[in-house]
Amino acid sequence: MTHHNALPQGASWAHTDNRIIDGTVHGNVIQAGVVNIHSGPAHDSDRTGAGRRPEKPIRQWDPHDLEVHPAGASRPVAGRSGDPRAVVLPSYVRRAHDQNLADAAGDAAKGRSRMVVLVGSSSTGKTRACWEAVQPLADQGWALWHPFDPTRAEAALADLERVGPHTVLWLNETQHYLGGPQAGERIAAALHTLLTDPGREPVLILGTLWPEYASQYIALPHPGGPDPHSRARELLTGRTLTVPDTFDQNELLAAEALARDGDQLLADALTRAHTDGRLAQDLAGAPELLRRYQHAIPATRGLLEAAMDARRLGVGVHLPQTFLTDAAADYLTDHDWDQLTDDWAEAALSDLARPVHGKQAPLRRSAMRSPRRPPGSPTPGPEEGPMFRLADYLEQHGRATRRRLCPPASFWHAAHIHLIRPEDLNNLATAAEARFRKQWAHHLRHRAADAGHSRALFDLAVTRERAGDREGAESLYRQAADAGWPLARGSLVWMREQAGDWEGAEALYRQAADTGNPQVLANLAWMRKQAGDREGAESLYLQAADAGDPGALFDLASMREQAGDREGAEALYRQIADTGWPLALVSPVWMRERAGDWEGAEALYRQTADTGNPQVLANLAWMRERAGDREGAESLAQQAADAGDPGALTRLAQMRERAGDWESAESLYLQAADAGDPQVLAVLAEMREQAGDREGAESLAWQAADAGDPQVLAVLAEMREQAGDREGAESLYLQAADASDPGALTRLAQMRERAGDREGAESLAWQAADAGDPQVLAVLAEMREQAGDREGAESLYLQAADAGLDLHTSTIDRWPWGLDPDGSPTPPWH
Repeated sequence: MTHHNALPQGASWAHTDNRIIDGTVHGNVIQAGVVNIHSGPAHDSDRTGAGRRPEKPIRQWDPHDLEVHPAGASRPVAGRSGDPRAVVLPSYVRRAHDQNLADAAGDAAKGRSRMVVLVGSSSTGKTRACWEAVQPLADQGWALWHPFDPTRAEAALADLERVGPHTVLWLNETQHYLGGPQAGERIAAALHTLLTDPGREPVLILGTLWPEYASQYIALPHPGGPDPHSRARELLTGRTLTVPDTFDQNELLAAEALARDGDQLLADALTRAHTDGRLAQDLAGAPELLRRYQHAIPATRGLLEAAMDARRLGVGVHLPQTFLTDAAADYLTDHDWDQLTDDWAEAALSDLARPVHGKQAPLRRSAMRSPRRPPGSPTPGPEEGPMFRLADYLEQHGRATRRRLCPPASFWHAAHIHLIRPEDLNNLATAAEARFRKQWAHHLRHRAADAGHSRALFDLAVTRERAGDREGAESLYRQAADAGWPLARGSLVWMREQAGDWEGAEALYRQAADTGNPQVLANLAWMRKQAGDREGAESLYLQAADAGDPGALFDLASMREQAGDREGAEALYRQIADTGWPLALVSPVWMRERAGDWEGAEALYRQTADTGNPQVLANLAWMRERAGDREGAESLAQQAADAGDPGALTRLAQMRERAGDWESAESLYLQAADAGDPQVLAVLAEMREQAGDREGAESLAWQAADAGDPQVLAVLAEMREQAGDREGAESLYLQAADASDPGALTRLAQMRERAGDREGAESLAWQAADAGDPQVLAVLAEMREQAGDREGAESLYLQAADAGLDLHTSTIDRWPWGLDPDGSPTPPWH
């Protein structure tokens, strides 16, 4: 009997490099890499001619040709332009089953034939796990055969006997090989022969199955019944390995670490899968979901875009069918609308319910869970009919690609007619108002208020109050307060106070005080003090303090001080300090200073300094500086810094800078920087820039940015712009933007606008808006208006309104009645 060596001469299995080409194994994580697909020499001489073996070197296989699901569009890889193809896979996270696969591959490398079939639901990572498992064998020159032509079963039957040593037999979706009533059993028998033939070992057979297929093949037959899978059952017994549907917490943490290291595919998928752990399904399904949306017929696309807009504007995940079908109307052109058949909605929804990889559908039927309430609870509201849920990936895609668009009229009309959940209605009212669609905001807010939404009632009350309807506003404020909106009762009190109705305001405060709200009690105490009822005020302040408002004791101490009761005030300040407010220790010192008792203030100052509290020390340093004791101030500030408040040195430096003592200020700033105050780096950077030390200024600015203050770079940029260095300013603005300062993009957009580069200015303005500066388009529009370009300004104002960005109050006069959904000014409507 001839035994084939498992490894080439000199090779070793002590191999830690599990790579596609460039990746490596680090602990429990396999890093991403690049798959290079290239032609190369035949694996060995007997692969040619009539007896050609069917396999080819693993290195020549594209993982996607082996049915590893794409997780994103293939793209060129830097430095590999000469490759015919280069595919980037997302980074790989090792899971429990990967160790078993690695053990099987290790046994094969040592000369023992093995077979493993991974069993798991669709798109759980089975095929990718097999691909990762064979990478060490690829390094050792192994080949791989994937029988699929003309059919999988026919190819396997035709060439299984030709498979030789050092070959991976790739049986992805093994049901296509074992499932046939006749061919399946023949293939199972041939695989068993291959595994047990010493003249052909070692081989590694890898397969994948869904659980339902595995159960079907392994199940014992009924007594007396047929046994169609006896050979398959024998083959699979002891050779299956379960792949879980979800990633566990440790595996998700490993994925997050890879995402932080720069894997954008994983980072994107984790935003959706971090809660349910279905990471592999998300990665597998996303490209096909996007393709289904991009290639959808108009009716189907209209339903998806209506669902996208509903989710991004605040409607819950369960979307009523009636809402979707009515909302979709204006997403279609007149031509497409005329082509619709009577059953268009049913056909489109049925098409959208077809799943892609990972059992995800673009828009699937869903059901809301019925709330479980105790007997006597309020009856649930009316049902909304069939509900649908948008795929998470498409929801996220819609948020990114449709963020600048205002939905058409059919969307708002359908929402007003068909949505019944108060939160959905109020969220859409808020979105409509942000987009200056005032008329729809008004009607949707009324619907939400009618359904009892507390914030909607409050907002309507504010509207009535501004319109001068005091009685209507009070009624709505009361309803909002009864519904639980926390600011409503305070607004009622404020209205009474503004009207001079102090008695009515106090009555409302007393009603609110019965709830034990400490802030209300403190406000009521203030009213009693204003009315001259010192005893009543003191009682209420104490009640507020007992209810959890330590600030009430400060107010009471101040009241005692004003009444000349210094001893009582100091006792209260000590009481406050005992509750965890050490700064209260400084208040008696200030009190004695205000009274001109410098000796008593000095005595207390020395007592409080002994506490070692950094906040107390910092405040005492400020007091010493103000009193002219510079040496004492500096000593206390250094003590505060040593105790954990480096900002004390910064504040002392600022005082000296304002006094014109630049040399002493810079010395203190440097001490503060050494003590760890990141804010001081900004000041030093500006000082270096003013002194002409540009390189030193930029270095300090980057240190500040790394410490969390990227605005310093933008400040330097502004200084250079004012000095006429436009190129230097632009460079620094871009650096500040890269350091996550959205304001830098805004200032750069303004600079481009002033230079006449309008297209560049608009592009930067949108980047700034997306990065978190909502007013930038309005700022740019104002610049165009001031330059006499009313048409250009109007266009920018409208774009900002459509996107729901903040607009200056000047636009209120521009569209006093708001805008229609198509962007035209709304005519008077109330």
